[in-house]
Amino acid sequence: MDANQYVIHSHKLSADSGELLNFSREAARWEWMSLTVKRLAPGEVWDTSYTDEEAAQVLLSGKCDVDWGSGSHSIGARKNVFDGLPYALYLAPGDRARYAANTVCEIADCRVPAGRRFPSRLVTPREVTTSLRGGGNASRQIVDVMPVNFPAERLIVVEVYTPGGNWSSYPPHKHDVSNPPREEDLDEIYYYRTNHPAAFAHQRLYKTDGTRDMVVTAIDGDVVLIRDGYHPVVAGPGYDIYYLNFIAGKVRSLSNTEDPQHDWIRAQWKEVDGRLPLIRSVGSGD
Repeated sequence: MDANQYVIHSHKLSADSGELLNFSREAARWEWMSLTVKRLAPGEVWDTSYTDEEAAQVLLSGKCDVDWGSGSHSIGARKNVFDGLPYALYLAPGDRARYAANTVCEIADCRVPAGRRFPSRLVTPREVTTSLRGGGNASRQIVDVMPVNFPAERLIVVEVYTPGGNWSSYPPHKHDVSNPPREEDLDEIYYYRTNHPAAFAHQRLYKTDGTRDMVVTAIDGDVVLIRDGYHPVVAGPGYDIYYLNFIAGKVRSLSNTEDPQHDWIRAQWKEVDGRLPLIRSVGSGD
């Protein structure tokens, strides 16, 4: 099978400005999400607005001023995604946001078609919630940025931190059929960042009917597109990984079905990995 249907590599920029990633839902050949990851140089301004789409814009790193119609707000506390909790802006269809970089900044901008209008809103590091999930070598840290109860039409946003050698998105689960309340049909983006240039993660993409079973490798800046099927992840030993999940579908939900071959593992879990949480504070700027 063609891994290019599932993995999108970032651009390696030689300067402090430019696009690390940019793909539309049409180019990805799926229904919902488009994604841009931008790097802004100090003093650079970025104006953004989408007529018929809502957007979730996550500040990955750096400090900037942002105005979405309610005056300018200074945001940014982390040097990189391993340095603290995020700021994020929910941008309603038709609203305009202006970012003015004070340091080198990186922003992930995901958008989906939306009709109803929820107000644009800033999410601060003190408003996100963190939790630990799993056990043993399937332990990870979850940061809910725009959870199911957040006022948006489609987008859900989650950051996940997985220590080196651990599994994540485990037991394997899927969300590719509409079977409420048990499962909903959802597209999902995994946007990877790592704590070391040599770091990597493997993600298995499989279906139990045997029509697909492949493993893709993700390095810093890569995107893996979850179109259907199960999709567990393992971090290379010695290397912590971060992935930013954007999730969208006709129904705003996280309902999923676990692979019954592997759900027995829950009963074997005891303590959570002592290396967690990887992120304990708002950020170095707090």
